[in-house]
Amino acid sequence: MITRELLKAGGVVLAAVVMMLSSNVGHAADTSSVAVLVTYHSSSGNTEKMAQGVAEGAKAVPGTSVTLKRVGDVASNDLVSADAVIIGSPVYFGNMSGEVKTFFDNWSLKFDLFRERRMRNKVGGAFATGGSISNGKEVTILSIFAAMLINQMIVVSGGGGFGATATTGPDSPGIDDKEMAEARELGKRIAEVAALVKRGSSR
Repeated sequence: MITRELLKAGGVVLAAVVMMLSSNVGHAADTSSVAVLVTYHSSSGNTEKMAQGVAEGAKAVPGTSVTLKRVGDVASNDLVSADAVIIGSPVYFGNMSGEVKTFFDNWSLKFDLFRERRMRNKVGGAFATGGSISNGKEVTILSIFAAMLINQMIVVSGGGGFGATATTGPDSPGIDDKEMAEARELGKRIAEVAALVKRGSSR
């Protein structure tokens, strides 16, 4: 009789433990999923192609959802709900394009993200395309980083030295396999770091 009661009590305890573990697993799955926004301006299609490569790289990381949009189509909720934002720009006169600069200006003017630091601790990355090797791709990426840092984001490099880049002028028309590999590597690293940051903040 005592043995039967002990077994019955043990069964109840075991069921409770299983339910608790199942609940924890579900919670862990929720906190480990990562949302990445890849956004860009492209007039020739070159930066758009790089953006697609970045998105592919991010999608390769398990548990990552990716939104791919032009900067002009991004809404406030796209930024607020993202764990990471990767921004791409062509080089215009040695810097980011006017469209990308306006996009950043809208974080304060249109989306009201700056005043309450709503982008704080989100992971940021950048990529750029330019007509020649030394026409300003690194300056463009660093300018994007500067805007992210002012919004208290966590800037992460990947792909190349600062981010992924591609040379698209007469000497190197289009995006080659190496440049696409850099784009995918950037997306992958940003998604991985965003997962680490999100997992750490949930502890």
